[in-house]
Amino acid sequence: MGDTVVRYLREKKEQVDRFLLNYFQNSSDSSPLLKKAILYSLEAGGKRIRPILAIAAAEAVGGKLETVLPVASAFEMIHTFSLIHDDLPSMDNDDLRRGKPTNHKVFGEGLAILAGDGLLCEAFSLLSSLKTSSQISSEVLVEVIREIAWATGPRGMVGGQVLDLEAQGVSLDKQALEKIHHYKTGRLIQASVTVGAKVGGAKPPQLEALRNYGEKIGLAFQIADDILNVEGTKEELGKSIGSDDHNKKATYPAILGLETSKQLAKELVDQSLAALKNFDAKADPLREIAQYIVLRKN
Repeated sequence: MGDTVVRYLREKKEQVDRFLLNYFQNSSDSSPLLKKAILYSLEAGGKRIRPILAIAAAEAVGGKLETVLPVASAFEMIHTFSLIHDDLPSMDNDDLRRGKPTNHKVFGEGLAILAGDGLLCEAFSLLSSLKTSSQISSEVLVEVIREIAWATGPRGMVGGQVLDLEAQGVSLDKQALEKIHHYKTGRLIQASVTVGAKVGGAKPPQLEALRNYGEKIGLAFQIADDILNVEGTKEELGKSIGSDDHNKKATYPAILGLETSKQLAKELVDQSLAALKNFDAKADPLREIAQYIVLRKN
């Protein structure tokens, strides 16, 4: 993995982290304990891939960082909400996340649920507050909110989580597994790219190409996660390993084998790069992130 993408990821992560910290430090909440629980998970680290993809997509079509940064940060709020809820005893029952005890292990299950709920609500509160900005038109903002809602709810991540729960202990084929992960993981990653592009002012052909890019890397990301759950260590991943097997979840390595899964992830990355063939050097961060997704160690 090249130094250029490492620097880009670090720089954008720092920008997202600063925005999120300032946003919650300056918010007025009814409960200091709730804010503490929210910040516990937000400040635990993480790659910030979804907001960085939104920023990179906006920049690829000539958009400005200051315009897309609030929208990008909303994706991280939603992603963190999903992690808090995924770790709950009623879901994956995990004790470790990003090298720290999971939210419910520190604050209790009830407050963890509410912290996740709070993050989801704050994401849409942030998005709706952007109506006062002249840099994003009302029409685009409505499209953005709708796309993020679809990618998050029953048409996306939440629906995929239900499919995942229903499939525990069930023998699946590749097509059924792909459907689960298209919704559970892929839709929000794809939305981060397309929303970033919309905010950046993408033309219809650019938007379609970036939607295709986002779909491919969304699935590649999940396959890479499944592979890391087999090959990674607890120290590298910052979370318990082997939980998929423990929870009797279908994974790409379990269905296709490890080497075939790696090859499929590589093919998806190649397809994502092909989708960017008509973009200039401003899309290089997207190209490098696609490669990073399958080379990462956590």
